Amino acid sequence: MKERNIAVSLILCFLTCGIYSIIWFVSLTDEIGRASEDNSFSGGQALLLVIFTCGIYRIFWSYKAGKLISDAKMKRGLNTSDNSALYLVLSILGFDLINYCLMQDELNKMV
Repeated sequence: MKERNIAVSLILCFLTCGIYSIIWFVSLTDEIGRASEDNSFSGGQALLLVIFTCGIYRIFWSYKAGKLISDAKMKRGLNTSDNSALYLVLSILGFDLINYCLMQDELNKMV
């Protein structure tokens, strides 16, 4: 996994008019899949599903990513807090960037 600076990632999202957020989404998905040892959780596949479902898959993705992060933390013996419901609500409300920041923070703690 790669530790990312969350502030820099947010700035890049705004400077590139959202293009970096797509890259961050794919990278985040791949890293969550590797951390949880779930090979079916792929960034490319998730991006295609988001495109084909007009963004609806991102809501399910947020919940599943939260569960996988919780599983990965449990495997490492870290304090496990299941934030999947929070990620789901934030995604429904359209705050996906906040989800990315929170998830990246959790992954950074595992590095």
